[in-house]
Amino acid sequence: MAYTWMKAVQILKFSKSTPFALVQQCMAHRDSFKASEIEYHYTSNPKPKPANSDFCKFGTNFTDHMLMVDWDDVKGWEIPVIKPIEDVGLHPAASVLQFSTELYEGLKAYRTARNRINIFRPMENMKRMKYTAERACLPVFDKQEVINCICELVRVDKEWVPYSQKASLYIRPFMIGTEISLALKRPNTAKFLCIMCPVGPYFATGTFSPISLLADPSYVRAGKGGVGAYKLGSNYGPTIMVQAEAASRGCQQVLWLYGKEEKITEVGTMNFFMFWINENGDKELATMPLDEGIVLSGVTRRSLIDLARQWGEFKVTERKITMNDVVMGLNENRVLEMFGTGTACVVCPIDRILYKDTNLHIPTMENGPYVAGRFYKELADIQYGRVSHEWAYTTVEEY
Repeated sequence: MAYTWMKAVQILKFSKSTPFALVQQCMAHRDSFKASEIEYHYTSNPKPKPANSDFCKFGTNFTDHMLMVDWDDVKGWEIPVIKPIEDVGLHPAASVLQFSTELYEGLKAYRTARNRINIFRPMENMKRMKYTAERACLPVFDKQEVINCICELVRVDKEWVPYSQKASLYIRPFMIGTEISLALKRPNTAKFLCIMCPVGPYFATGTFSPISLLADPSYVRAGKGGVGAYKLGSNYGPTIMVQAEAASRGCQQVLWLYGKEEKITEVGTMNFFMFWINENGDKELATMPLDEGIVLSGVTRRSLIDLARQWGEFKVTERKITMNDVVMGLNENRVLEMFGTGTACVVCPIDRILYKDTNLHIPTMENGPYVAGRFYKELADIQYGRVSHEWAYTTVEEY
């Protein structure tokens, strides 16, 4: 079913495309939305910006504008709109409310000393978002066009990108199924949205302070054949109770274990790394492999693996790590550092694990931490433009 001519006139009003091209677009099923067609509706009531972004609590102070695009299975994607951030109206029977048909991504924009704004490796996020959409039965899109649209949103709200080397602008693109139906099926309508907020350190302890973990094998984050490898909100909501249990026992995060072997999979919402002297006497950076489908393919995870292999100073292995490996390694003084990695915290040292009512001290901070600290510095140098690197995607040129 084609767009109405009234809609076509509206598109023409806000677009730089030729009238003939727009008519063609309106008559066809649209497989993706495009940044060149964005409609802009600017706020007339801009909000005050934080006095000091370094102390912005994660995910609570939002910028003036958002990006929204509607989709249905007949017309495909509609025209993207950047408009003042507002509530999104949903019918009580909307698919996302009934069956959690939702996915999201998380990436960050950084302001350099030369007043350029960079996003860190956005194509890696878009690759993951697209295969997650396929798994969630939500519509797919052109990855580069989504990046272009997000860049436009950042440009519109560029003054919200912190003038700081400790803070950044967190970007949250997400998609929801909106079909009004109580039937369990692929939704025939959906919305793509993107919102943003300035953020300081993720943990209250600070930018690079160690955290403690509860390792309880009775709780499982994801299993084989499930959706643990996908960026779905439904993977994370059920972990809130376990996080509360960890807090009640004096820990800040959860160390997720899996199976009889108690494989270490993730740390809270982060990927897990251990730097140690392995069973063969080799220094090794180890992290859980992705082949079992129970670990998220983190962008920061991939970046650390790539950096470490470029250094060429120790083994870098995607391998199974169990709690038995950790306990034996600690008893034999072979564990050097442990840390979690993710977009929100970047690199987060670990100094304690509560396991079977025993506190295991992890000597991360006593060992520098050499590896975790080096990773953190090198990533920050790339993100804040202190060094030139292909992973820094320029969103806004110097202005």
